[in-house]
Amino acid sequence: MTSRGVYAELTERITGWIKERVHGAGMSGVVIGLSGGIDSGVTAALCALALGPENVLGLVMPCESISDDTRDGHKTAQHLGISVKEIDLSGVLGVFTVAGNLDTADILNLANIKARLRMTMEYAHSGNRLVVGTGNLSETKTGYWTKWGDGAADFLPIADLWKDEVRELARYLELPEWMVERVPSAGLWLNQSDEDEMGVTYNEIKNYFARGTGNVSVEAAERITQLHASSTHKRELIPFYHARGWLDERQ
Repeated sequence: MTSRGVYAELTERITGWIKERVHGAGMSGVVIGLSGGIDSGVTAALCALALGPENVLGLVMPCESISDDTRDGHKTAQHLGISVKEIDLSGVLGVFTVAGNLDTADILNLANIKARLRMTMEYAHSGNRLVVGTGNLSETKTGYWTKWGDGAADFLPIADLWKDEVRELARYLELPEWMVERVPSAGLWLNQSDEDEMGVTYNEIKNYFARGTGNVSVEAAERITQLHASSTHKRELIPFYHARGWLDERQ
């Protein structure tokens, strides 16, 4: 099968799955956060194909963000023909940090707060919609997402695709080249990029997991091993102590 044929069938499979998830839950559509990046663009495009663009609501949520992300979020919605709503969360972030007496110099904690505020807003707009997540397999494996932030969603259409596969799917879906070639970034602070923050490239992550640790440098293997191990708790269901059997025997 040609590469185009593979991604045509993949699109059909994912869109069929999206329909099943949404309609099976008795919902009519989805809500998705739009950053202007390729992951949210591909996910929104798949949802628009599966459900019709009229049933996809995109939220653009600047939160002390760079203006390019807001602009590109709107451009994504316009390209796909989906509804879009802009909600500036900068003021909410300010109130939250002041109320909690939080250290705003702690850039990572602040980034996680932003992600969680955005997901809270997505669920506030869910109603008869499911919240769709945009994470990919590279992020899933390394834990490169915020617990109860962008990692909180009702379903994840592209979570089993490596970053390069997401890019190829974007090209098949005829998404704009500016989106396909955009430097992957969560947009949580100025000049932030995913690969710089992780300390490894998306290609190295794929090679490590798909082809074996010997296919990346020793330094990259050590970093990816550490990222995967430290994020194990993110990939597990919330643990609880299994007291039931012990109690039932004694009551």
